Amino acid sequence: MSLPLVSIRRYPVKAMGGEYPTDAALDERGIVGDRWFAVHDADGFLATGKNGRRFRRHDEVFDHGAITEDGVVWVHCEDGRWPVGAPGLDAHLSDCMGLPVSIQPETATLHQDRGHGVSLVGTASLAWCREHYGMDADPRRLRVNLVVATDEPFIEESWAGTDLQIGTAVLHVAERITRCRMIDVPQDGAGAEDGWLKRLAADRQMTMGIYLDVLQPGRITSTDGVVIRP
Repeated sequence: MSLPLVSIRRYPVKAMGGEYPTDAALDERGIVGDRWFAVHDADGFLATGKNGRRFRRHDEVFDHGAITEDGVVWVHCEDGRWPVGAPGLDAHLSDCMGLPVSIQPETATLHQDRGHGVSLVGTASLAWCREHYGMDADPRRLRVNLVVATDEPFIEESWAGTDLQIGTAVLHVAERITRCRMIDVPQDGAGAEDGWLKRLAADRQMTMGIYLDVLQPGRITSTDGVVIRP
């Protein structure tokens, strides 16, 4: 069975708005360039929309977006844009967040949540949420990398333990994604109403979408099909 790949989404800086590449390389880590940078505070915590062992809640990070141009990552907001590495960028972000922060590349500790490289959701799952919850289920609120055209809601969860062939890459379906308050925060150009997380908690143990690990590096395009291997 082959399902159409609807979109690829890459986030050059963790928690900031992202970009829609028409094609992307995958290595053992995930989509090349995805969440490679993150905003770090002086204690080494990453700025996101939640608190945790590695994270600190700084919703100001959502006011920024990041795109890749000719190999350079640019961070932009309403006031302008800066290339990553520019002294003015760290000063701007520190002013926005009210404490010293800096954008840093990934080191030995992965920036991705739970260490999985790629995330995916099916269009039928999004449509189910729109119909049953009467709300905008924009995939940008989920910050997934891949949206796949599906006919059955949450069918992607049944793929656990299988492999997916996309382009020349092969990915293994690892687990369902447990969501947090970030899906109820306006971000990445998508508005947000409160309540999606609460409804998922009541109906679906707070899960939506799946994590994938890269088994075979390769290249994918937005016109590829997604082939499910037993």
